[in-house]
Amino acid sequence: MSLSIRRRVPRAESAGWQWPEDLHPILRQVYERRNLSAPEDLNLALAGIAPVGSFDVLQSAVELLLVHRNGRIVIAGDYDSDGATSTALMLLCLRELGFADVRYFIPDRFKLGYGLSVGAVEQIALLEADLIVTVDNGIGSLAGIKAARGAGIDVLVTDHHVPPDHLPEANVIVNPNLPGTDFPGQHLAGVGVAFYVLAALGRALDTPAIVTRYLDLVALGTVADLVRLDRGNRILVQQGLARIRAGHCRPGIQALCEAANARLDNVTAETLAYQIGPRLNAAGRLEEMSIGVECLLTQSQSQANTYARRLDQLNRSRRDIEATMRAQAMEIVDSLAIEASDSRRILVLEHQDWHEGIVGLIASRVRERSGFPSFAFAPATNGLKGSGRSVAGFHLRDALAEVDALHPGVIDHFGGHAMAAGLSLQPDMLGEFTSAIEEVAARRVDDEALRRVLHTDGELESQYLSIDSAAAIRAGGPWGQGFPEPMFDGEFAIRSWRWLKDIHLSLQLEAPDGMAVEAIAFNSEFTEPESGGRIRAAYRLSVNDYFGDSRLQLIVEHCEPLV
Repeated sequence: MSLSIRRRVPRAESAGWQWPEDLHPILRQVYERRNLSAPEDLNLALAGIAPVGSFDVLQSAVELLLVHRNGRIVIAGDYDSDGATSTALMLLCLRELGFADVRYFIPDRFKLGYGLSVGAVEQIALLEADLIVTVDNGIGSLAGIKAARGAGIDVLVTDHHVPPDHLPEANVIVNPNLPGTDFPGQHLAGVGVAFYVLAALGRALDTPAIVTRYLDLVALGTVADLVRLDRGNRILVQQGLARIRAGHCRPGIQALCEAANARLDNVTAETLAYQIGPRLNAAGRLEEMSIGVECLLTQSQSQANTYARRLDQLNRSRRDIEATMRAQAMEIVDSLAIEASDSRRILVLEHQDWHEGIVGLIASRVRERSGFPSFAFAPATNGLKGSGRSVAGFHLRDALAEVDALHPGVIDHFGGHAMAAGLSLQPDMLGEFTSAIEEVAARRVDDEALRRVLHTDGELESQYLSIDSAAAIRAGGPWGQGFPEPMFDGEFAIRSWRWLKDIHLSLQLEAPDGMAVEAIAFNSEFTEPESGGRIRAAYRLSVNDYFGDSRLQLIVEHCEPLV
């Protein structure tokens, strides 16, 4: 399906306030298109987050934690970056707050599955735990939590995933997405929920500032989990980035930045999303996440460097595996010969040679290529593991719940969010699942949702094609899910081009006034351009300092020839 460029419509000017006089003109243009409408929207001080006292259930969580202050607490984490940062945050803070015995347990996703399963509880019970604290998981672990309570272990669930119809029998559940919750934190990541629990605990122990020393972990987990950057999350991320840039971060984060050749004082949300997060995620995708947690926990820079090098190796392996799987997936997509008039509303792909830890990335690539909500499945120990990525307006987790209700027994387990979800099922159920999810998608996904549209912030005059503009945009973030980094569009002539590593397209462009501009299209699938021809490009501004001298570079996301 073709991709079109559409410009964002700016909001009406607010009558009650004026933009600051020193605000860069580009940022004013961008903020108008992000619907910022009050002075406080520009203030990202930590005091601007929703007050701890406005989240009523935190008091119950604090009381349960204090009951077990002298007992053995096991943090049950998850195997992605959000889970790893949540685990490290909870463990470090509880120890610093004087809790006697705090350990962690990350289930092996390939053996024990997702969340606090019965198998995971059996292993935690061997540690003689008095209290299990889940982070970034647990809301769907009905059987596991029932087993824990049956074994005499108390359970505190801290999670942010959409709750199922029936809640687990935990002692306390902290989840901003529980029905009836008034707390304005529905978009918190798992590490954000853990942050609030620890902030409430610190306040109860007259040490409220302890958790703020770990905002670097909160920023990393929040950005890596691709949650919506509403104002509260933007504040948490901005404050965490400030600590990282100042060098006040965990040795593991510093080591991961060095492994990624990212300057610590120049780290952005994009750095966390595309360079640091993937290296941390690689452990959970290919092996198990303990190495990632240990990287974040260690106080030793030399140990952190060792862990980071191993994570970097795993990430290189992940990229190689993903490249093979992506090529296979694109062959399948191309073979479907999808047309704009096609009645298809969703894609379900499966391959016997795929790796179950990579299917989420493949589902994302398929969605990007096709414009359709997509699922990718791979063989697993107990059947098939699948991961889905959606489009705006199609709530993936709700769609799976509908399939489960209408076709009981087809899905073994499922969970997730509006835009991403995971599930497991038996191989002989894949055909029935495909038919069922196609029926749901046929009702819920309309033509508008399938239109592949790239939204831009308009055209830039040549005077703003500068390093100064790129720096202003960097400072105007953090940018991310729900608060996208500025993208612009314009017409350029192609002076020359060349391939880098056979996959990146390097371009020398000419703006309408004759100004020369350097550009690059990463992982390009564009048709080879014609030197001297003209294109319309959608691009982001960046600074290329790879060879030591800083110069403007356009990151091209889409281009189309002009006749």
